[in-house]
Amino acid sequence: KTMHEFSIIMNVLRIAEENAKNLDAKIVHEIEMDIGILSGIDFEALEFAMQHTQKNELLTSARLVINKIPAKARCKSCNYEFDIDDFYTACPLCGKFNHYIFQGKELKVKAIKID
Repeated sequence: KTMHEFSIIMNVLRIAEENAKNLDAKIVHEIEMDIGILSGIDFEALEFAMQHTQKNELLTSARLVINKIPAKARCKSCNYEFDIDDFYTACPLCGKFNHYIFQGKELKVKAIKID
């Protein structure tokens, strides 16, 4: 499981480095990410991967900030929107399992703070 998070962190660091270099930055202070609770990411494993991945001088002091995005679904039968914690929840209004999740599967770099 952790290997997955290590590969994600390596990609995130590459994205941060490319953007920082394009902006002639000397240092990356912070990498802010939006990650949905249903994205399949283990948040602790991601933090662990960030701490234990070798970084170049530009990224040495970069801090990872994670915004955990709650999951929301919309019922295709009755159009009701509701919070959802897993993929197997019925609509609380009509009881049908006919919804799509429109928030909570995100995995993206939102911002990079540099100097």
